[in-house]
Amino acid sequence: MLGFLAARQAGLDDPLRLRRAESTRRVLSLTLNPDRDVDRIHGNGINAIDIDAVEGRYMLSGGADGVIVIYDLENFTGKLQYTCKAVCTVGRSSRYVHKFSVETVQWYPYDTGMFVSSSFDKTMKVWDTETLKPAEVFEFEGNVYSHHLSPIARKHSLIAVGTKNPKIQLCDLKSGSHIHVLQGHRAEVLSVRWSPRYEHILATASADSKVKVWDVRRASSSLFTLDQHNGDKSKAASEAVNTAHNGRVNGLCFTGDGLYLLTTGTDDRMRLWNSATGENTLSGFRSCRNSSQCYHLQFLTYRFSPGIYPVTQYFLSHLFLS
Repeated sequence: MLGFLAARQAGLDDPLRLRRAESTRRVLSLTLNPDRDVDRIHGNGINAIDIDAVEGRYMLSGGADGVIVIYDLENFTGKLQYTCKAVCTVGRSSRYVHKFSVETVQWYPYDTGMFVSSSFDKTMKVWDTETLKPAEVFEFEGNVYSHHLSPIARKHSLIAVGTKNPKIQLCDLKSGSHIHVLQGHRAEVLSVRWSPRYEHILATASADSKVKVWDVRRASSSLFTLDQHNGDKSKAASEAVNTAHNGRVNGLCFTGDGLYLLTTGTDDRMRLWNSATGENTLSGFRSCRNSSQCYHLQFLTYRFSPGIYPVTQYFLSHLFLS
């Protein structure tokens, strides 16, 4: 690090290299917090978590047993070591609990009074946090793998939903109905994500190895399909043309500024894309293990400080508690 600083001071090095080096150093130093734990409520694997964006205090978790738990992450004990308590649970005894595995949970972006969950029981439920009862239930023909609410939308209240059906479903919170479908994938849609920069831009990932970017205001096809070879057909086998990965694409995430899109597939690769042009940036990520049995991966993005490039990690679904 001293070498980088000396080179910067002498004007011999690009400041971007210093930023990347510092980002890498901080990522490699990340460890589990030994002072914080959470109540063990789930009896099976935890498939999804979400921390509210309003206060950063409450965490949702959804499990393979269909149970949903809300944790309070605040430390009121005054002690360094403490356990985050579960403040409420939608357990197996509840008449409203999901019958099968919960695949995605998400807080309403502007208020912790509501959250949304989706499950392999072919439903997506919009919950009232205070009563822990569904205010709305959307039903689908197949398993629901992923859903997402836009973190910035002001002109629409759409939830994008990826299911076993190749068509992406758009559900309206205001009307409580399925208002539109997006057609273009040829296999189940494993992950969906709204842009944090433009409220009408949506990215979707599928088991057909493709990632598509859509403008939901347009009735026609997608804006573009990501191509890992950037249009160079001489580098691509015939079956790999216009594909993002050589396998199922089961995870995607925009960076915090919305300028880039990160994807991962069962080819054990992670790729970073320019979200405006769809160009593969050819970033040199190391190979990452990605089981073909994982339907959907959730990404967590951390920004260490202003000016430092967002560093993104992912964790595999179906993690089991010890």
